[in-house]
Amino acid sequence: MEGKLRENAGNAVKAILETARFEVQDVEAPLDFSAMREGETLLVLCSNNPSEIEEFDRTKYCLKIENEELDCKKLLFTLNDSARADHCIRWGSTEFIRYAGEAALARVLERTLLLSFAGVPEASEASGAREPSLEVSSGITLPHLPIKVNKQSAQQIAGIQGSISLRFLPYWFFTYQSSGEKVYQDHRIPFDSEGSGAINAINGMRVPSEGMNFTESEIPAGSEVVKPRISREDAAEQITQGLIEKLTQKVRIKQVKGDAIFYEDKVIKPDRKNLGIEIQQMYIPVWQIKGKKILEINAFSGEILSEPMDEGVEIL
Repeated sequence: MEGKLRENAGNAVKAILETARFEVQDVEAPLDFSAMREGETLLVLCSNNPSEIEEFDRTKYCLKIENEELDCKKLLFTLNDSARADHCIRWGSTEFIRYAGEAALARVLERTLLLSFAGVPEASEASGAREPSLEVSSGITLPHLPIKVNKQSAQQIAGIQGSISLRFLPYWFFTYQSSGEKVYQDHRIPFDSEGSGAINAINGMRVPSEGMNFTESEIPAGSEVVKPRISREDAAEQITQGLIEKLTQKVRIKQVKGDAIFYEDKVIKPDRKNLGIEIQQMYIPVWQIKGKKILEINAFSGEILSEPMDEGVEIL
């Protein structure tokens, strides 16, 4: 990577870091430039030369500010897949394509690229290094549960290797209030109740709603937004039927006729008109890992979903 190729590579990496609010500055050869942001310093090398990469990899760099010395992180961009680099953050063609695309989108949306190297160990991917955390807003605002489980944690929970993507699955979240009563003979059966719940808008499975504190905010770029298969009207009917079944009561009525005692079991159902239901569409973030099998991890709770979504769902 010499001459014009190296210059082009350096300019492209600079653009990515500048979109993330790093201030870049040229430094002496063989390094290409430095990048600083809020006390964080990167030294960047763009090279395919094995000897340059080896020297960069084994050298420890420090920045002295007044009487304080700060360790510098090292970022290597190389297209030489055979070059060994165990002690720096390494970007190859895959990482470059991803981060350059995310940076371009951030510039289009006039947003800051949230590129963080915090906590990234200075080791190569072969030594188990994690890639930098990169989050860019997509410009799509959805009511959804917050993402509390990151990509790396999801992969550890899944326990399998494979490609991973973030998906937002639609749910119908509802609250209800029930009132009214029915009288049968001398028995009074009340139906006063209130509560909440949620159903999966793809397969209709009921899920508990406790602890679901939704936020309406923009989702990360590159996320998949799955379209619902169950309409609001069908969801309302399903919810109503479920509530009627839940609130239905069976009463045993004692009757005395002469010397005989009879018992009658009577099923009493609430009236639809006494059910008040409010429905909102919400989304739950899910990490999907595709390896030898497909696993999905709830990105809010960290739970493994018992039934991954099928591959035929429509995506926005």
